[in-house]
Amino acid sequence: MALPSWITDHIKLYKTDPAKAHLWDSSIGGGKGLIPTLLLTTKGRKTGREISIPLIYAPYGSAYVVIGSKGGAPEHPDWYKNLLADPTCHIQVSTAGYTAKARTASGEERARLWAQLQKIYPPYDDYQRAAKGREIPVVVLEPQGPAAS
Repeated sequence: MALPSWITDHIKLYKTDPAKAHLWDSSIGGGKGLIPTLLLTTKGRKTGREISIPLIYAPYGSAYVVIGSKGGAPEHPDWYKNLLADPTCHIQVSTAGYTAKARTASGEERARLWAQLQKIYPPYDDYQRAAKGREIPVVVLEPQGPAAS
C-alpha cells in the first residue's frame, strides 16, 4: 500500500534535513501545531529491505516512545509487525541516529506512556476508539549505544 504524499515528503525531508523534519506540523492530521517526530527504520519482515516511517514520539528516560495507531485502523501498522519479527531498528531523532531495540509497553507503563503521548497528539484517543477493539501498541525504542552521526 502506497503511503500518502505528506508522509513520503516527511520521510524525504528527514533523510535530507533531519533538523528541519524533527518538528512536524500536526494540523494535517488533526493535531495542533508543531510536534516532535523521529524517523524509524525497520527491516521488512517479508522483503528484508529497510523501510522508514516518521512517527510522533515522546522521550522516556534515555529511550523514545511511539504509538502504533495507523490512524485507528483495525490492524497494526507494518512497521510494528516488522518490529515484532525483529526488534532491532534504527531511529533518527533530529540529527542524532541510534541503533535501538523495540519493546511493547503493557499494563501501567502502557497507560502512563499513552497518556503522555496523547497530551502531545490528542487524536490518539479517537484512533483507539476507531480501532475496532485492537489495542493500539505503545512501543519503547531503547538506544543500544551512543548516537551515530
